[in-house]
Amino acid sequence: MNHAQPRSLSRQRVAELLSQAKYDCSTGSRIDVLSRHFLGYPYQPDPLIGSADTPEVFIASLDGFDCVTYIETMVALALAAHVDDFIEWLRKIRYERGRIQWNSRNHYMTGWIRNNLLLGVIEPVSVPAVPIHIRKRLLNVVPGLVPQRTLVRCVPKPAVARLEPHLQSGDLIFFASTRRSLDVFHTGIIARDGGRVLMRHASRSQGRVVEQELSDFLKVNRMAGVIVVRPHEVHQAPPSANRISTNKRIPSCQARSGARRLGGK
Repeated sequence: MNHAQPRSLSRQRVAELLSQAKYDCSTGSRIDVLSRHFLGYPYQPDPLIGSADTPEVFIASLDGFDCVTYIETMVALALAAHVDDFIEWLRKIRYERGRIQWNSRNHYMTGWIRNNLLLGVIEPVSVPAVPIHIRKRLLNVVPGLVPQRTLVRCVPKPAVARLEPHLQSGDLIFFASTRRSLDVFHTGIIARDGGRVLMRHASRSQGRVVEQELSDFLKVNRMAGVIVVRPHEVHQAPPSANRISTNKRIPSCQARSGARRLGGK
């Protein structure tokens, strides 16, 4: 099925980004390289267009992010070998069954996780020695959406320190809300630096994409717990993708210590 080009897409910028991370490297390594490039980029509140009363517009901007568009853009870039792959992955990741409609957008993160598990984009991270608590939620904070009952399976906040040694660069972390009407209040990307566990995320309070110690974020934020998923190794185009064949070789991955910032702000 053909789809119109997403709004705000710069095909040249996407192609330049994809040239910085080799396609046959691990997905987590690619997310690490790509997400580092966007440190310092502006936080963009409400970056998507669409509501219960406004037609949905497929947006693919690289100029600014909220916490959700940051992670889904990085994952789509990491899975893509070519620009058209990126477009298709972003559509599939953001919308249930890839349908560009407001009510098909993954508004709640438990739905985002569930649909991307089914798509094969991510897989759960679980450690037998780390407990999982189940929280019941009635999701009703998005105007125009029918309230949804869901279960939030998360590692309780006091046990996150036991989970940290098992986290890898490129893992996605979701912070479970204590509110009964909301499942997740924030999300980010794990980045390891030796023994340090860092998180990259689009921060509303700081107004930009930042990197900070995960432990520092945990200290200052109230939460029910965390959910961690790992990008799956996907070595093919997304379903129904319209790929353009090319003989252009993608350069090798660059090591973390030597990765080059492209046009950083």
